[in-house]
Amino acid sequence: MNRVSEANLAVELAIEDISGTRDFARRLGAIMKRGDLVVLTGELGAGKTTFTQGLGLGMGVREGIISPTFVISRIHPALRDGPDLVHVDAYRLSSAAELEDLDLEASMGESVTVVEWGAGKVEALSDSRLEIVLLRPGAVENDQELVFDFETGDDDEPRTLQLAAIGPRWVNDPALAQLLNDFTS
Repeated sequence: MNRVSEANLAVELAIEDISGTRDFARRLGAIMKRGDLVVLTGELGAGKTTFTQGLGLGMGVREGIISPTFVISRIHPALRDGPDLVHVDAYRLSSAAELEDLDLEASMGESVTVVEWGAGKVEALSDSRLEIVLLRPGAVENDQELVFDFETGDDDEPRTLQLAAIGPRWVNDPALAQLLNDFTS
């Protein structure tokens, strides 16, 4: 049983395919609250945008989530009483000043913020966050850099989802513990 009982929790989940990634994220979206920060890591084709689509479904935001690669940031408004989803792609951001220009702090308290390629760039936004790494077969972690030897486009491949729950928001969170238990049982 996975327990969320410390300031930091790290688990690794085997996910059957890309639809399993979306399903996990949908269920996670249902427990997200205003102010939550999710940092997504994974190479091209690993499922970062698919994960965000599932998260948005669970949160009840307007559909149509696509990668914000060229616009850097998109806001997906809530369709019911709940937070909006701010979806950011930090891949092309090369400095802290460029990140500050997005003014994510202004929306953090009222939204759930998901930052693709945000590792090492956005941790200062919140004392609590979920760090999620999506890996496909052939992926190798090497000093925080992900190196892949695969072709894109195979949605039937299994994924490994590494989740680190960091900070006081996630300490003893029963909904996160239940979700993790459901996916490891």
